[in-house]
Amino acid sequence: MHADEDAQFQGFVRARWAHLVRTAYLLTGDRHDAEDLTQTALAKAYRSWRRVRRADSPEAYVRRMLVSCNSDRFRKRRVAERLTAAPPEVAGGDDAVSRADERSVLMAALAGLPPRQRAVVVMRYWEDLSEAETAEVLGCSPGTVKSQASKGLAKLREYPGLAQVMDAPGPMSFERGGSR
Repeated sequence: MHADEDAQFQGFVRARWAHLVRTAYLLTGDRHDAEDLTQTALAKAYRSWRRVRRADSPEAYVRRMLVSCNSDRFRKRRVAERLTAAPPEVAGGDDAVSRADERSVLMAALAGLPPRQRAVVVMRYWEDLSEAETAEVLGCSPGTVKSQASKGLAKLREYPGLAQVMDAPGPMSFERGGSR
């Protein structure tokens, strides 16, 4: 790779790292796994950076790599997750505690979804991708996105405690700082 391409890649990583890790976190449910997943996807992107940077949207290209790497993670070995009945106590003010509780409920609900439904829900409702964009990222048809989103949302609606969190006053700010 030439020095200018290397600099372009480094700039891309600096600009998009946090966003990619947040997306990976929603896919994996674990901060460390999310960082590993992001590093794996970026390593693959580095090896093919010429092709990635020529894409219409390098970020979308890398996002698809992220989803593919996450799928590969389950194919190579089953990851045994051990969920606890209650999240660890969090020090801080009431607002920080309530955000942590909300985040814990959402992450537990997402962890209960099959990987494909989880990926569709994350891409559609966290990343705000259209059905067509989500289908492109996941390598499936828009109809599959619709059906997987419908099934995933139905399971999330049934998750105990998630409806109360969503109906609570005030915006939920799951690490993103936004209104989700």
